[in-house]
Amino acid sequence: MRTYEISKKKITETSSSCFGHLYGSENKITENQINRYISILERFESFSNKPEPQFFSSPGRTEIGGNHTDHNHGKVLAGAVNLDNVAVAAINNSDTVRIESSGYQPFSVSLSNLSPVSEEKNTSASLVRGIASRLKELGYNIGGFDAVIDSNVPKGSGLSSSASFEVLIGTIFNHLFNNGTIDPTQIALIGQYAENVYFGKPCGLMDQIACACGGLVTIDFANPLDPEVRKIVFDFLKSGFALIITDTGGSHDNLTQEYASVFNEMKSVAEFLGVNTLRETNLEKTLEAIPAMRNKTGDRALLRAIHFYNDNERVAKQVKALEHNDFNSFLTLVTESGYSSYMLNQNIYTFNDRHEQSVALGLVISELLLKGSGAWRVHGGGFAGTIQAFVPENLTDNYINSMKSIFGEKSCYKLFIREAGAVKIDI
Repeated sequence: MRTYEISKKKITETSSSCFGHLYGSENKITENQINRYISILERFESFSNKPEPQFFSSPGRTEIGGNHTDHNHGKVLAGAVNLDNVAVAAINNSDTVRIESSGYQPFSVSLSNLSPVSEEKNTSASLVRGIASRLKELGYNIGGFDAVIDSNVPKGSGLSSSASFEVLIGTIFNHLFNNGTIDPTQIALIGQYAENVYFGKPCGLMDQIACACGGLVTIDFANPLDPEVRKIVFDFLKSGFALIITDTGGSHDNLTQEYASVFNEMKSVAEFLGVNTLRETNLEKTLEAIPAMRNKTGDRALLRAIHFYNDNERVAKQVKALEHNDFNSFLTLVTESGYSSYMLNQNIYTFNDRHEQSVALGLVISELLLKGSGAWRVHGGGFAGTIQAFVPENLTDNYINSMKSIFGEKSCYKLFIREAGAVKIDI
């Protein structure tokens, strides 16, 4: 009990140095995080009798450039954000991982069986088992631990709550059993493996890398097993613009076919041209083959392929603009990406329900509110859910209030890019 009291005191005493780079320096935000961390520690005290627990944080992520480019081995631009999964964890000297997470039933995973369990498919337990299995397969140490987790990354928001959770679990294993020696990109790859093989969901690697590495990163998936990850030095907080994510509503349920159609149609164009992915060919060859290809692939597949080529090149231009501190050009490219997703990639609304077009409505309202300044685009997978906007500070209140009046009081998130990826927090 004394250990926990000391830890609570340390949370308050070290909050300015621990929390500023994770959540910002506003007094109200710092106070909220102090209360949040103390609450998580108190929950851990009730959940586990293990002493000297450690604190961990894994951020959500925002996709800034490259919409549906990663699964064709393309380029993306992404950033970690100031919403995160936080864990208090301690080794429990057993072969069982025990987790209590806000809003969910507690669960445990025995590490004596690291094979996929069919009943666990699509559950958090499957991710924990898959991460442990892959770590052991790669020669890393694993062991049982107790953890209490709290997340303020909204589920279904397009901010990658699942990738944040995967990277958090990998980071706990990394620090509790491997002295923090595992590279963040390796942790991201392990999280993707668990989601693909154990959870049962095909996914790219952008989300996990952005969460694991932190900051603003550009990722080139030319070699998906060894992606090139490069940090971009740019301070968004000094740009005079706010990064705002708006959840326009609409369910992500039953959208698996829609997401798969983007991948499958791009792949059909690549295969017609004799390659596995669009990254292995180019726009010129595709345009030359259109007359022979239309009846085979369909027109929408061709449009989506053209989107890939253009958005893939656009990422490099966005990176160049940021590195040269040319924020106006960057904003123009963001909006161009938004138009491309709308007209070519066509992931703005589902074709199964043409009456539900909340994403399209959010984009149009953003254009009306921000035309001539700022930028707007679909965020993430699309078809339902979130949009992204870069809003000038003098228009931020009006933009947020207008979007909330349409999509609900809790629809808007004002974010910033945080430099820290998934980390152990020294409190």
